[in-house]
Amino acid sequence: MMFNRLLAASALALITAAGASAQSYVSGSAGFSLLKDSDNVGALTREFTTGDGVAVPAGTVLASGTEIGWSTEFDNGLFLAGAYGYRFSEKLRGEFEISYVSNDVDGHADVTAGGGALGGADAAALITGSAPLGVTISDLVADGQGDVTTTAYALNLYYDFDFDDAPLDFYAGAGVGLADVSVDFSPSGVVIIDDSETVSLFQLMFGASFPLSDKTEAFGGYRYRMTGDVGTDASLFPTSLDIENNSHVLEAGIRFHF
Repeated sequence: MMFNRLLAASALALITAAGASAQSYVSGSAGFSLLKDSDNVGALTREFTTGDGVAVPAGTVLASGTEIGWSTEFDNGLFLAGAYGYRFSEKLRGEFEISYVSNDVDGHADVTAGGGALGGADAAALITGSAPLGVTISDLVADGQGDVTTTAYALNLYYDFDFDDAPLDFYAGAGVGLADVSVDFSPSGVVIIDDSETVSLFQLMFGASFPLSDKTEAFGGYRYRMTGDVGTDASLFPTSLDIENNSHVLEAGIRFHF
């Protein structure tokens, strides 16, 4: 809560300064997000009785606290960002940024419970009282429906490098903030997780700018973004899982000074 208030106060101070000086700027960018694979780790929050998984006998009781996990791969996604900034000196500037990124799920694999592989069991094992469904857990989760979306609010600080006679100006920066992360895992149309959490955000940025006019420049760059693990509760069975949310982003945009 204290961090939330500090972030809001810092953003307000930056925007106020930006509105009062010709060193202000606004920027917008778009690009691609390459979300890294997530090793989802958690545990049963209460005792769970399996359905007839064939390889897992019907009525098998898994104790509360039994470790549950699987891995998730993602498709490349869309990244969008907008910022309002202020140049403190020739080389140093800061900004308040809002960004949005969404990555579809490509598929899940390596489902385990209590350290044992469950992929070969009938998917009925995931549903208490269910008869065999004729599809394995591996086949059920391999179908990657769902997505992970992140709306982030960050304070960024940049250092601009000025090389004489170079056609491009280079920059490096870092940012911290908060991210609202929504997780939808619905393989084969079966909702396993539909949950969200607000977590911390950290990012590193590198890139280059090219002047288009006295007050306008184009830029392109790379950023590495990571949030705290996203705590979620499964819908299909009583499990809490931590989802990783770390990505590589390639972006291009326009910056307007006023």
